[in-house]
Amino acid sequence: MLDDTLKAQLKAYLEKLQHPITLKAALDDSNAARELQALLNDIAALSDRISVSADDTPGARTPSFAIQRPDGTLSLRFAAIPLGHEFTSLVLALLQAGGHPPRVSDDIIEQIRGLDGDYSFEVFMSLSCHNCPDVVQALNLMAVLNPRVKVVTIDGALFQKEVDDRQVMAVPMVFLNGELFASGRMTIEEILAKVDTGAARRDAEKISARAPFDVLVVGGGPAGSAAAIYAARKGIRTGIVAERFGGQLMDTLSIENFISVKETEGPKLTAALEEHVKSYEVDVMPLQRVEKLVPAEQPGGLATLHLANGATLKSRAVILATGARWREMNVPGEREYRNKGVAYCPHCDGPLFKGKRVAVIGGGNSGVEAAIDLAGIVGHVTLLEFDKQMRADAVLQRKLLSLPNVTVILQAQTTEVTGGADGKVNALKYTDRATGESHTVELEGIFVQIGLVPNTEWLKGSIELTKYGEIPVDARCETGTHGVFGAGDATTVPYKQIIIAMGEGSKAAISAFDYLIRTSAPA
Repeated sequence: MLDDTLKAQLKAYLEKLQHPITLKAALDDSNAARELQALLNDIAALSDRISVSADDTPGARTPSFAIQRPDGTLSLRFAAIPLGHEFTSLVLALLQAGGHPPRVSDDIIEQIRGLDGDYSFEVFMSLSCHNCPDVVQALNLMAVLNPRVKVVTIDGALFQKEVDDRQVMAVPMVFLNGELFASGRMTIEEILAKVDTGAARRDAEKISARAPFDVLVVGGGPAGSAAAIYAARKGIRTGIVAERFGGQLMDTLSIENFISVKETEGPKLTAALEEHVKSYEVDVMPLQRVEKLVPAEQPGGLATLHLANGATLKSRAVILATGARWREMNVPGEREYRNKGVAYCPHCDGPLFKGKRVAVIGGGNSGVEAAIDLAGIVGHVTLLEFDKQMRADAVLQRKLLSLPNVTVILQAQTTEVTGGADGKVNALKYTDRATGESHTVELEGIFVQIGLVPNTEWLKGSIELTKYGEIPVDARCETGTHGVFGAGDATTVPYKQIIIAMGEGSKAAISAFDYLIRTSAPA
């Protein structure tokens, strides 16, 4: 099942096991069960601390396997053959169950162990989903550290009937005690914030107690990370507050235009950015949503940021690097059927639509790339472009038009998403802009790929914004409000690229430092 190179790498990791673990397999006579048995046997052969046995747990999904400790205090199961993106999740689960310490802060460990209540999680994922491992690994760690937490990871492709019955239309999707808990990428901090009701209050108290910053960065994407690094390098007191480290980058799979790096993935680049930021004396405050900016009353004074949890932060200079998010179609039915057929990540959710009919909205590079990707999975792809021609690179268009199961419709204005009695998408309606005629495309899924909208709504009334919601900045990243700078996709910088955002973040930090040394604090 595993090649020799992978076996050698895994064997080295498994030497870190501190106590025995058992892989208990619930199998049937399917090909998937035979593959799973082969995988478990390969793993067990690499360590004398790992054994494989049959699992007779009533109601256990087949095929599946549980990772158990001799004391019976662990409830962690994979209803999956965890390869692909989930192989790392499997390796970490083995190591942590075997006593190897996790790489998280002591505060997180203490918070997990202190959870009061019984938590039974089920997380649906796909092996091609780059967002899923973070969720799987976070929940597995919670199960390892707290015996009152149970986790089952389910590959939707193996349990298609359950996916249909429970209306799982996007991954990762998490159920807690049988009820929908969350969908989409989540960090362990985000999960804990939802289950630990006292976490927000404790965070607010800690944050509000912080001394004023010299530079405070809002946003943890490429621009925000670069700004924090360049500010910290100046030896000034630097903080970064963000809802999610990485931002939109975390939802980007393939990156091939980051100079000096031939190709990478968004989550990998995010992890590298976070490690780089934390190598400096930067006060990182994740999972924090800023609701209001109150600029300083005079140059050199303190600006105030109000957070959603009630906390406040003060800083002499503020760098706004809040990035952007997927633009919505804003048509009837879109929000109603989100995660019920309407999706925004073809890499994550594409496998759930195997053999089905889907549409891609948007003829730019993202839309055409999504259509090409999906064409290899689904039954048929219909791409709808608003303009008279697609805007994607010529090489991508040629590839798309060569595929037999793709239809391209130009001058198509989407007007409505409809659904059936089962609560799922069943069709898309559009108007032909050339003739004015209305048409209906019957389908099961819609992937929206029509660009980005800046995350700046919370800044209305605080600083100037363009009619598109962007932050106007000059060549020095200055906003026109003293002490406030902007960087990245949230600003008027014309090209929204990772490498450009990093450059703008660096420039904003240098400009902020120049502002600080040239502006005296009010007496």
